[in-house]
Amino acid sequence: MASPPPCPPACPVATAARIIEGKWTTLIVRELLGGCKRFSELQRSLPGISAKVLTERLKLLEEYHLLSKRTYACIPPKTEYSLTALGMDLQQVIQAMASFGTAMQQAAAGQRDQA
Repeated sequence: MASPPPCPPACPVATAARIIEGKWTTLIVRELLGGCKRFSELQRSLPGISAKVLTERLKLLEEYHLLSKRTYACIPPKTEYSLTALGMDLQQVIQAMASFGTAMQQAAAGQRDQA
């Protein structure tokens, strides 16, 4: 069986994969689907993520116009993150991943039950 041709650089799947790749990116988006969140709220909702990684991922999502950052001039400074309209389009991707993950968990549970 012949392997499929390589994905060209302009491939939409490759573009999407570049944006959402990484351990934490989709989980950050999942958290922001519920609405605007502060940095500390995001960090608490994602056990194990470091402040450095969260900062990098938020910056990346902002560069891709998937989230917006709003900083309030107060002491201490307050910053909130929310998904843009383009970022909200990822909801379908996250829902599809959740459905697939559920199916995988059920399949794995079924295999354990048969053993």
